[in-house]
Amino acid sequence: MTAPATLAPDMMVGAAEIARFLFDSDEFRFQRRVYYLCTRSKRPLLHFRLGSRIATRRSTLMDWIALQEGFAHV
Repeated sequence: MTAPATLAPDMMVGAAEIARFLFDSDEFRFQRRVYYLCTRSKRPLLHFRLGSRIATRRSTLMDWIALQEGFAHV
């Protein structure tokens, strides 16, 4: 079974790719921040695991960012 063709462009796999999207850098300190957001923050980053790597969808991440903006205005 293969994933739909529309899913592949939306996927981000690995802390480096997610860090590049969130922080515009894939430096190690930003990758660590991604792991922190996935595991330890009050409102964790929505993600799933592909083996030992974390993964998320850009659309899910954009929704999460919008949710964070909503909490900031409360």
